[in-house]
Amino acid sequence: MLRLGMFNMGLGIMSLLTLGVLNRVMIDELRVPALVAAGAIAVHQFMAPARVWFGQLSDTRPLLGHHRSGYIWLGIISMAVTAFLSVQVVWRLAASIAETGWQWSLTNIFWVGLLALMFALYGLALSSTSTPYTALLVDVSDEQTQSRLVGIGWSMLMVGIIAGVIITVKVLDSLSDVPTLAQIQSSINRLFIIAPAIVCGLAIFSTVGIEKKYSHLEQRSRAANREDQITLGRALRILTASRQTGLFFCFLLVLSLSLFMQDAVLEPYGGQIFGMKIAETTQLNAYFGLGTLLGIIAAGFLLVPRLGKKRTVKLGCSAAAGCLVLLTLTGLTAQPPLLMGSVGLFGLAAGVLTTGSIVLMLDLTAAETAGTFIGAWGLAQAMARGGATLLGGGLLTLGKRGMALVTVGPIPEEQQLPAYALVFLTQAVGMIIAIALLSRVNIREFQLNAKAAITAALESDLD
Repeated sequence: MLRLGMFNMGLGIMSLLTLGVLNRVMIDELRVPALVAAGAIAVHQFMAPARVWFGQLSDTRPLLGHHRSGYIWLGIISMAVTAFLSVQVVWRLAASIAETGWQWSLTNIFWVGLLALMFALYGLALSSTSTPYTALLVDVSDEQTQSRLVGIGWSMLMVGIIAGVIITVKVLDSLSDVPTLAQIQSSINRLFIIAPAIVCGLAIFSTVGIEKKYSHLEQRSRAANREDQITLGRALRILTASRQTGLFFCFLLVLSLSLFMQDAVLEPYGGQIFGMKIAETTQLNAYFGLGTLLGIIAAGFLLVPRLGKKRTVKLGCSAAAGCLVLLTLTGLTAQPPLLMGSVGLFGLAAGVLTTGSIVLMLDLTAAETAGTFIGAWGLAQAMARGGATLLGGGLLTLGKRGMALVTVGPIPEEQQLPAYALVFLTQAVGMIIAIALLSRVNIREFQLNAKAAITAALESDLD
């Protein structure tokens, strides 16, 4: 179980490189508009529906002699290669901007389009490795071990983010306070060679020999409804099967948008408002990851048993809204320790509301269609996260453009707080809306009515 969890540790490191390092460099150092940077990076999250195809391929067509492991290994290597190539496209875009400034010229449009394409390939590689990995967890586990595997996987994901911070700090710490573009390019290239190589090693070590020795795939039906077999059409039918499922998934959609909107703007916030170096802003992810880990533990062992599921989620959403306001207010101080503390508290609230939401989701699942229902949630959440990254970058760009309209002359970086406040306060409002939606969710009504509605929807799908 610990070996399998190390794969998630690698995914945590890779997520840090894209959302924790590359977006900061693009927005802050290279002066790429936040909407363009976030939009290009978010493309990889919109490739989530490809998991359907890769999941079915791993079911029916073995690769390198394995149903799952071959896809996992080739997928993780493809992730490493496409991540490095994406960085090279970023440098070409940066050179174009340095020559002509930011404008929608044919050259800039070409490099932005190529960057989006590279992240689309990165998203396909991620789907091709993560979906067979999830299927492998199903193949090697039973009812007694699944919960432990999930718990270890979540924990190792957070450990991976923290490990990624350590690797990034070690590689980038040599950068000067005001580094040149050549220095940044050299250090980032080195980081995107070293970290993906470690991730590939972790993925191979965590899975080699596991499938051959422990998999029960041949003894189980391949027609089971798992997350990797859910089409978008079937997911939509599940989500709209009854009033309660619709309400709950509206809640999850708003919650995901509100929780992840800062993904593309948090590191630039630390760089532009607080004057932090790249290695320092990367450490924000460690504080968020550690806070999330503590929130998951606190919710699972203390809050849910004492407060119940809905009250735990409401508490997490309220705390997250307060932390987002606090994130905005710390910008007035420009003190990095206060920012790191606020991010840690936000992570703690995120861990609480995430755990409460997952446990609540299990209550709002018909046992007969559990795999289909949870698979639909997984697709919806993945797509919402991509939308959140894009929306965060769009709001930041909108805020900066709005400030430019009312200000004469260029705006100093340290005075761009209102643009970031627009993102964080929008998230806070979203958390309040999520609480209002959750208040209308009725578990008893679901248990009485939704099962029949979902079953009818699936039967019509089969017809």
